[in-house]
Amino acid sequence: MTITNLQVLPSVLAGPIVRHASAEQVCFWLVTKCDYNFAVKLFEQDKPSIWFDEELTNQQISQVQVGSHAFVNIITITPSSVIPSGSRVSYEINLINTDRQIFSVSQVCADLLYPQQSHPSFVISNDIKRILHGSCRKPHHNSDDGLCLVDIQLEKSLNGEVDPPNLLMMAGDQIYADDVAGPTLVAIKQTIEQLGLFHEDINGSVVKNSKEIFQHTDCYYQRPALLPDTPTTENTYNNFFSAKKKPIFTSDNANNHLMSFAEVMAMYILTWSPEMWQRITLSDDPIPKKFKSIFGKEKMAIEKFATGLAKVRRALAHVPVYMIFDDHDITDDWNLTRGWEEAVYQNEFAKRIVGNALIGYWLCQGWGNCPNTLQPLKDLCTSHFTKRGIIEHDELVDKLLAWEHWHYHLATSPKLVVLDTRTQRWRSESSLTKPSGLMDWEALCDLQQELIGQKSVIMVSAAPIFGVKLIETIQRIFTFFGKALTVDAENWMAHKGTASVMLNIFRNRKTPPNFVILSGDVHYSFVYDISLRFRQNSPNITQITSSGIKNQFPEKLLNWFDTLNRVLYSKYSPLNWFTQRRNMRIQHRKPKGQNVRTLLNSAGIGLLEIDQDCIHVSAKQLTTNGKEVIFKKSN
Repeated sequence: MTITNLQVLPSVLAGPIVRHASAEQVCFWLVTKCDYNFAVKLFEQDKPSIWFDEELTNQQISQVQVGSHAFVNIITITPSSVIPSGSRVSYEINLINTDRQIFSVSQVCADLLYPQQSHPSFVISNDIKRILHGSCRKPHHNSDDGLCLVDIQLEKSLNGEVDPPNLLMMAGDQIYADDVAGPTLVAIKQTIEQLGLFHEDINGSVVKNSKEIFQHTDCYYQRPALLPDTPTTENTYNNFFSAKKKPIFTSDNANNHLMSFAEVMAMYILTWSPEMWQRITLSDDPIPKKFKSIFGKEKMAIEKFATGLAKVRRALAHVPVYMIFDDHDITDDWNLTRGWEEAVYQNEFAKRIVGNALIGYWLCQGWGNCPNTLQPLKDLCTSHFTKRGIIEHDELVDKLLAWEHWHYHLATSPKLVVLDTRTQRWRSESSLTKPSGLMDWEALCDLQQELIGQKSVIMVSAAPIFGVKLIETIQRIFTFFGKALTVDAENWMAHKGTASVMLNIFRNRKTPPNFVILSGDVHYSFVYDISLRFRQNSPNITQITSSGIKNQFPEKLLNWFDTLNRVLYSKYSPLNWFTQRRNMRIQHRKPKGQNVRTLLNSAGIGLLEIDQDCIHVSAKQLTTNGKEVIFKKSN
């Protein structure tokens, strides 16, 4: 392995990304090649307001070394005075090297600024009126990248053409750790080498150290073969690695599944920044002959993806960004059933793979959502990172798997509540193969306490709480025959206990009268308006699903599902009485331009516009083919 000369590498490898931003706290994320000192200035352009202008202390900057030339930086600043809501905050992040030379991030990152700017900026918002949201961004999908539309919206807002978004909410599958293109894996290998991302020893695998993965003949498109050959391999393979055939939905490809922490970190750097792509050669030389054809097709998609990353980086530097994981951020079907958990977490290598992805999520996504809440996890875990790599790696994984506070809320108006539907599951006691509830009883009780007394709430759930009934029915049939894994039977109604408690939360008279639910996951978009039958003063619930940012559902299959769902579960259909939601009235909003269909199949980004009480709710999908699709309420 040859580590690139330090002088050749860019100072900033990824970022900056604006993370949590409120009147009392501002957080930034970026990856640098050195452990720089930082100085930050927060100010109002062309006005005397200066909220912060200091060199950072150890309490304000957290640095985690993940490679010889790679440092994850979380900057958390308390302004000298409260920043008024609605203020556009300009900022300057300066890097200070050991010779006390100063480099401005906006100078070293090409194309970080919009044409009319001298500094990057974002808007502080206590009142939420406009949210951009989406999920499911797979780099090698053949659609365009919906995050480039965020860049367009932000430039329009700077020009005064539209109001600025209050935040960007990414509701899951920000990376695909389990579904990686061959060219991306080639880029990951070169990124690891150039940055000296730390390798790790591995137990329970046919390779003894992660650096041996890329030397193995099965590295590209054949990674399931790297599993250990033991009596438990078949169970672990079937539940964790296998590219499960899913004739109803899709066929997942786990053949290039990320395994090591170095691979996960490289994936994040390559997903959010153009810098390392400029130093990478996508050659098929290491690819086995039988996979060269698919490599060539994927290469075209990946090269197109990389060309848009300068706009993506610029966008993420100009709006507060919040995230929550879904399964592909870690692995497909993560914690789907009790049997899945037992098979994976009892296998040393499989557990390490899950743990490595979760470490990456913590460092690159979770930490910036709510720095104060994640402070105890930082105190627990940062001692595992040294100048030579991670020490006591399995202990670090155990700490991450035991952490129970990935969920969070924002004290905005309306309150924004982000659910963890992956690590607090209601496991089936009767069967290893039945789907677990997306949240257990204790977590749902905590959620109800969060909601009591609020006039309105925006709730973020990776999976739609109110999904397409036909698809949920198909999933229930497969579950009955013990095949939940075959169809990803992950929906709120799949577990009777979770469904009952969640629906009772909506029925409770002490919980908010108005809900907006933002979701993703499913690779198509839809909007439902829900109310309770047989009750006066029913809460108003709007389920808005925007998916994917760079992914789509098979078009012909979605047409069939849409048609059958409308026929079998029409307003007066008796089949509605066999669902968990029999006491709820659900009205479909039709996408403008679709006279019959209620499901929209297009990559893009969702745009939510609301009033303070979530009474007037406008939902749009900004599509990568240039359309702005409004979901119209039925008369």
